[in-house]
Amino acid sequence: MAVTKGDRKTINAWTFYDWANSSYPLVISTAIFPIFFEKVTSKELPDGTLFDKVNFLGFELVNTELYSYIVSLSFLVVVLSSPVLSGIADFSGKKKRFMQFYCYLGALATASLYFFDPNHLELSMCSVFFASLGFWGSLVFYNAYLPEIAEPQDHDRVSAQGFALGYFGSALLLILNLVGIMALGMDSRLSFISVAIWWAGFAQISFARLPNSDKNGTASRKVILNGFREIGHVWKEIGQYPSLKRFLGSFFFYSMGVQTVMLMAVLFAKKEIKGLDDSNLIIAVLLIQFLGVAGSYLFSYSSRFIGNIKTLGISLFLWVLICVGTYLFVYTPTGFYFVACAVGLVMGGIQSLSRSTYSKLLPETEDHASYFSFYDISEKVGIVIGMLSFGFIEGLTGGMRNSILALITFFVIGFLILLTIPKSKHVR
Repeated sequence: MAVTKGDRKTINAWTFYDWANSSYPLVISTAIFPIFFEKVTSKELPDGTLFDKVNFLGFELVNTELYSYIVSLSFLVVVLSSPVLSGIADFSGKKKRFMQFYCYLGALATASLYFFDPNHLELSMCSVFFASLGFWGSLVFYNAYLPEIAEPQDHDRVSAQGFALGYFGSALLLILNLVGIMALGMDSRLSFISVAIWWAGFAQISFARLPNSDKNGTASRKVILNGFREIGHVWKEIGQYPSLKRFLGSFFFYSMGVQTVMLMAVLFAKKEIKGLDDSNLIIAVLLIQFLGVAGSYLFSYSSRFIGNIKTLGISLFLWVLICVGTYLFVYTPTGFYFVACAVGLVMGGIQSLSRSTYSKLLPETEDHASYFSFYDISEKVGIVIGMLSFGFIEGLTGGMRNSILALITFFVIGFLILLTIPKSKHVR
């Protein structure tokens, strides 16, 4: 079935996948599971100090250090597999099938977190790994639909619509789970099952409308290897467009910071902010969610008047200020609330605008999956480096606060590269 650009029903179905899958990054990556993980893998010693070391495959690691390494590994697998799968998807027209596979893999792994047992840590961390793999793997093919379903002038708006739906939907599910946990005494592990049902269930709305292409090729060794050739081809093509090349360079560095903040913020707060209990921490997470909606639309609105690149530059400057301020001054719950508000505004905006900026900078092509595979590879390699750096610095220095120095470096480099982007987007 052919894709008709600008079809409202198709666009709404596409954006609704954000509503479905954003329950994972909020409830699992950001809010309830990190708190659960930190509790079950730590214990209070008789002298009142917290012992947060775990034994994994014979190695003694800080629990949050291990968490960062496992998540990094999932991103590395996405990086290595997405060229192959994107090549097959482009050739065979089975983009939606791959998106469905990763969606269901992630949902099932998320449900299996219900059985997380620190006494069988190696097996339990497999659930963390496959849940992350499923979520991020599905986004490779989900993002590739954007230039196919919307005209370039609508990319910012459509991308922002998706992120806004994601923020609203995930916040709604989080609130429902919090009511169950705090008011009704529900086992927090049931929230993991609720995410799986929400994710796979609402994704059916997207899958019912999003089409496969009319291609009907058959996967073969040549096609599989073609995925890597396509990535090489995309790299050469990108080299002909300075704006696109430099944007990807900037995106590579600043996504290290953005995604690491998303994945480690709650664990950082649990360890570094004194007097912040779980309920207040969840309130801060909800602030980030709702302000993320406002941020998505605010940055989309700003891009109409001053352009995408300048708007992204403002966002990165704000990220640097946030990280510096957090490192130097944020030690109390009040300070953390202020930081949460600031992060919420820039988080939604930079994610939405990054996706739409890339789609608008692309040359004319039919191989959107390969181009967005390259985009996702850039992001995932950046996240691998960011998460490994965060975990390594914590393990080396004994504190997560020192890891913020790496985030500041990533945002500054991304900002400086962004300043070099020429005004004409397709200058060869």
